[in-house]
Amino acid sequence: MTDRITTPFNAESTAAEVIAGIDLTDRRVIVTGGASGIGVETARALASAGAEVTLAVRNVAAGERAATDIIDSIDSIDNKQVLVAPLDLADQASVAAFVAGWDGPLHILVNNAGIMASPLMRTAQGWEMQFATNHLGHFALTTGLHRALAAASGARIVSVSSSAHHLSPVVFDDIHFERREYEPWLAYGQSKTANVLFAVEASKRWASDGITANALMPGGIHTNLQRYVPAEELERLRAAAGGADLKWKTPEQGAATSVLVATSPVLDGIGGRYFEDCNEAEAGHLSARNGVAHYALDPDAAARLWQVSAKTLAG
Repeated sequence: MTDRITTPFNAESTAAEVIAGIDLTDRRVIVTGGASGIGVETARALASAGAEVTLAVRNVAAGERAATDIIDSIDSIDNKQVLVAPLDLADQASVAAFVAGWDGPLHILVNNAGIMASPLMRTAQGWEMQFATNHLGHFALTTGLHRALAAASGARIVSVSSSAHHLSPVVFDDIHFERREYEPWLAYGQSKTANVLFAVEASKRWASDGITANALMPGGIHTNLQRYVPAEELERLRAAAGGADLKWKTPEQGAATSVLVATSPVLDGIGGRYFEDCNEAEAGHLSARNGVAHYALDPDAAARLWQVSAKTLAG
């Protein structure tokens, strides 16, 4: 691997600062989970640079409100530039319908949507819900859109992970908690490791198509992602991870690393990396919210996950 990538930006940088001076005119973008949290701020920044942005959302009404908010906040764009389409990542029929409805090239795919630390839930197929939504849904979406990504010049995939990947590798022997006791944070951590491994393997498989994929940790942000986590649990985690010294990011700061991975010219042709606070993380040097685990970058695990995922989706 080449030297670790660094930029002039940091944990306090905003998406608007990161994208300043970048022109995305005629570029087409999809942001999953673009109706709230860092998703809407990611979409806002990309639209502000001239991209056509599609918000892929479960709740279309919320997506329409977010699109209106984005359009109203940017003088230079109109309602043809921010679009909304239904997508439920836990429903493979919904993913297939979204893919079938997409026409033409896709320059940037931001796999942002997710659920965190939910009670045990399963899809109709019996898949554990966090893995099904955070990984398998995005895997099906991205592979389904491969032709559209290949049709763009230098397409980028942005895989929003988390430092929670420190909690668990992908446990291939029992991914869906069929034999081991379910633990919400281990399930979440496993799914976030999968997000990194996906970026590693996608970059390898699709390099000849000019497609790169990178993963990232957005930082600690109060969003709807925490809807299953009680406030006292969030405070306990905060205390364990550094207490008063640990700052929450604003959604605009939380979106910055996603926007950097999606647009920075420094990353042209570079894939399979993991970023945090707008810089590449150090492998193996783990703290509460920093660093990337070696197992999340393991090429053998990445290849295995791809094969398992494809087999799972094929039934």
